[in-house]
Amino acid sequence: MSLARTLARWLLGTALVFTGTAHLTFARDDFVAQVPSWLPLPVDVTVVASGVVEIVLGLALLVLRRRRVAVGWVVAAFFVAIFPGNIEQFVRGTDAFGLDTDLARGIRLLFQPLLVIWALWSTGAWRAWRTRRRTRDRRGAVGR
Repeated sequence: MSLARTLARWLLGTALVFTGTAHLTFARDDFVAQVPSWLPLPVDVTVVASGVVEIVLGLALLVLRRRRVAVGWVVAAFFVAIFPGNIEQFVRGTDAFGLDTDLARGIRLLFQPLLVIWALWSTGAWRAWRTRRRTRDRRGAVGR
């Protein structure tokens, strides 16, 4: 694993631990603004649960070096799973995290795919998937 990927993984892990802690403490109201109205869970339960998940995922990125590929896929899936909250904030026009215009909220939506890519790249998950795919394709070509 390259130094750049390792540093990127550590940065992402640290950011997730920080953000998860923010869910539980000083930024709770901002996270409440992102909970989709259609979600059948109580808003506070959603904010606390997602905060705990972020802390766990962040710690996993930092310490589960041998499982980093699997953790990368789980973190990427988490970023996809929480994307409806960002859409909800945009659609409702809710001010949170300093995003007080539709343009700012719209730009933020564009960053979610970058988080998915960051998780997959920094953990080697994307590379591992491509390698498995190439190996499978070669085996299939040999058997023809």
